Amino acid sequence: MNKGWLTDTFKGDRVIWALVAVFMIYSLLAVYSASVGVAFTSYGGNTTYFLRSQFFMLILSLVIIIVVHYLPYRIYSSLAGLLLLIAIGLLILTLFGGARLNEATRWLEIPGTGFRFQTSDLAKVALVLYLARVLAQYQDELKNFSLVTKYLVVPVAIVCALILPENLSTALMVFTVSMIILFIGRVPFRFLLVYIGMALAGILLFAMVLTVFTRDNRVEVWKERIESFFSDDPDRESDYQSDQAKIAISTGGLFGKAPGKSTQRNMLPQSNSDFIFAIIIEEYGLLFGAIPLIMAYMILLFRGITIARKCETAFPAFLVMGLIVMIVVQAMLNMLVAVGLFPVTGQTLPMVSWGRTSVLIMSFSIGAVLSVSRVVNARIQKEELPPEEFRDEGEKI
Repeated sequence: MNKGWLTDTFKGDRVIWALVAVFMIYSLLAVYSASVGVAFTSYGGNTTYFLRSQFFMLILSLVIIIVVHYLPYRIYSSLAGLLLLIAIGLLILTLFGGARLNEATRWLEIPGTGFRFQTSDLAKVALVLYLARVLAQYQDELKNFSLVTKYLVVPVAIVCALILPENLSTALMVFTVSMIILFIGRVPFRFLLVYIGMALAGILLFAMVLTVFTRDNRVEVWKERIESFFSDDPDRESDYQSDQAKIAISTGGLFGKAPGKSTQRNMLPQSNSDFIFAIIIEEYGLLFGAIPLIMAYMILLFRGITIARKCETAFPAFLVMGLIVMIVVQAMLNMLVAVGLFPVTGQTLPMVSWGRTSVLIMSFSIGAVLSVSRVVNARIQKEELPPEEFRDEGEKI
């Protein structure tokens, strides 16, 4: 009876559902351990503040995944353009009137609630949906440089340009994910090289203009982080976060110090979000911390590829691959920063780090992937579903 209830409730790819459970377990354990000191000092001795907050967000994210995975995925094609326009509007509002935290304006605050959300998280998902739709619609015309530029690359450029002034790392990540999606969507590689060159030139020009005409900008922060990454000077103050993360990882070793035994959590800024991977390694080691998490994201990528290959039409395949690539690229970027192989970026570890907007957006993304998987599995098993469930926009793959 219980098995039947689980099967009826959690449809779609069972491996992805299992991975969701793994991510949530890691998240609760790591967030509590990493934030207990901060919670004690900042919230009147309430050491469970962040744990309760994350538990609530994970319950909400599970509800979102369940609801979204029951929705027919074709609605994302219909709403893609509108969602992208809304996301661009929110980015503009954030750029000119957003809440400023940690010397950057990246959030909008809902009046009267105190709730802040990062609009770039919404924008990158909306952009993935839009790219999946347009790639599906123009499969036979992707060798037309003007068409690809107008309908695919210009929206990417607008989103990245609005994110860039306050968040270079996210803008670069969104651009990178977009280029990967275009490559998967069969846009000629020579086109992508041109777009990459144009993007690099645009960033350099933008940085030069900001440096010449403004004083209060993020260019110095970008330069400092890049110089810090390539510098061998152990006394640079900007290396503090990376150095503390490296200490956490090196002292964790193969087996870790045991859950709750981290010492670097009290010295490492953003230990429950941007650098949570370092705390996981410190407490659980490479064997039980790093390797299982890396494998989990790789399995998620593999399952995404498997689902996409089973799709009969282009849109659901591009939707799945776009969302999975977005999640995995962000996860790998977070891990590379934690181990010192990439400059500090401020990206969270999907479904593991403490957070609000990021957790909800990633939950929606996984739910959409499971929505495609649910319909694909039903078609393969020849279950009876309404014909409209299989009605897609786009060409056959």
